[in-house]
Amino acid sequence: MAGSSTVNQIVDHLFRHESGRMVSVLSRLLGFQNLEAAQDIVQDTLLQAMNTWGYNGIPENPSAWLYRVAKNKAIDLLRRQKKFKEISPQYSYLLQSEYTLSSTVNNFFLDDEIQDSQLRMMFACSHPSIPEESQIALTLKTLCGLSIHEIAKAFLTNDETIGKRIYRAKEKIISEKIELSVPQGKELPQRLDVVLKCLYLLFNEGYNSSHPDKLIREDLCEEAIRLTYLLTLHPDTNVSRANALLSLMCFQASRLQARVDDKGNIVLLKYQDRSKWYKPLIERGTVYLEFASELGEASSYHIEAAIASLHAVAPTFEQTDWRSIYHLYESLYEMQPAPIVALNKAIASAYAVSKENALEQLLKIKGLEDYYLYHTSIGEIYFEMKDKKKAKKFYETALRLTSSHQEQELLMKKISSCDAV
Repeated sequence: MAGSSTVNQIVDHLFRHESGRMVSVLSRLLGFQNLEAAQDIVQDTLLQAMNTWGYNGIPENPSAWLYRVAKNKAIDLLRRQKKFKEISPQYSYLLQSEYTLSSTVNNFFLDDEIQDSQLRMMFACSHPSIPEESQIALTLKTLCGLSIHEIAKAFLTNDETIGKRIYRAKEKIISEKIELSVPQGKELPQRLDVVLKCLYLLFNEGYNSSHPDKLIREDLCEEAIRLTYLLTLHPDTNVSRANALLSLMCFQASRLQARVDDKGNIVLLKYQDRSKWYKPLIERGTVYLEFASELGEASSYHIEAAIASLHAVAPTFEQTDWRSIYHLYESLYEMQPAPIVALNKAIASAYAVSKENALEQLLKIKGLEDYYLYHTSIGEIYFEMKDKKKAKKFYETALRLTSSHQEQELLMKKISSCDAV
């Protein structure tokens, strides 16, 4: 008998890795209008795994077990409903016969079909009939397995707002009879932009998690990289900005092991052991960035990947090419004048120009008043300018605004350092 905590950890890990795959396949089989039914099957499968594995032990191949149970539940649903044309009009002729029902469902779970279903799901969630903010929320919830709270944090909003967005998206799927398909022609670029934005947000949630007990969610970072890589395998979506985003993710993921110490404490970039940076990922990031640059496009992902590459190749924090990084942030801000970009630009200016310049830029930013990193950054500049009284004030504000235990611990150390003589 496996311990309940062990089973729960494995099921949670599998949920991140497999739920998006299973929901995509089942939605393709049952029809996108039956997304709720597909999600219910996946939820029931995971609950059955928690109960069964607790008594019988964890199977040798947990993913295969999940797929088998999900397939059986889908077959049972199809047998019960007997509305094959309504459920899955495309495949109804195969699903009506007991002779072909099981084999048809099994074929949907082949590796190539799973990949194809996920690609279709990415684009179906970004259908133009669905408002953009609802598109992204639906993708993160359905394909990537994020909770409503995690999505709300990524959007700097509240759970209720995200819940309403997802509800509206599902209503549109039913009323517009949206299908799972990869768009063609002029429709593709805009839809692809939404997909890339979703994957970008997914990676960021893993890199700096909203979970109070876990600063880094490597499973989410891995899933974002996997799905972005999936886009580069398809001839219609292997575009410059997809490769640039994949490059950015590789550079950022290369630093994951150095971001916390053995006790789980945060290690800031300035103090990270760069020998722990994973060089194969840096090399992959460089290859994807070079390929993305050859295709003659300049997106925000290209600029962010270029910034990340400069950090990746710098031998030390002090030897980083801060001037180039600052100029890249200036270009990024012209392209995308968002408060978060302004924050990063201001931080870079502290090392490229001066602390005074950075402080001036930071104090002008509007829209980040409830974001702990904004106040932390101002506190850091004041601390480096030897104004510990003001630094402490901003650290204390940041402390009230974060629920992450690791961030809270780091901020408390900073507050203590302000009191030290």
